[in-house]
Amino acid sequence: MKKSYLFILGCGIALNTACQNQKADSTAEEVITEVSSVKEIPGNYGADLEVADVVSPAEMISVVEKEGNFEGKIAGEIKEVCTKKGCWLTMDLPNGESMRVTFKDYGFFVPTTSQGYPIILEGVAILTETDVETLRHYAEDGGMSKEDVAKITEPKREITFEAVGVVIKDKA
Repeated sequence: MKKSYLFILGCGIALNTACQNQKADSTAEEVITEVSSVKEIPGNYGADLEVADVVSPAEMISVVEKEGNFEGKIAGEIKEVCTKKGCWLTMDLPNGESMRVTFKDYGFFVPTTSQGYPIILEGVAILTETDVETLRHYAEDGGMSKEDVAKITEPKREITFEAVGVVIKDKA
């Protein structure tokens, strides 16, 4: 009888622990959702940045075209944001292209409602070729229709930026 009681007690503890771990996972997802939909958007995301030595996107493009990469800070405006988590954003470049910005080690996100806000980014820009599967994934995250996603059939050569920190400023 005593062994049965200990067995039942052990099973109960194991079940309770498993449920608490499950609850912790769902709480983390809820926190991510809350952070992604924060009403007060302006602020620092990722590493704290000094708002000095910021170059224009045109200067960044020139450096990337000459050297293959750029490391530093640039200023721009958020065009699109991942609608699921805020795990990437895009900004227009003066050459008519759009640049995708991701966040180092998936370590932080920006609010999913931050389109149109001015930003300062710090990180590394490189000239890269994005494969079709990744382009389709980004299109789905951006809310593109299945028909439009299916039209993506070729890789894209583009400048991408991996940010270690982002400052989102107040709209003018």
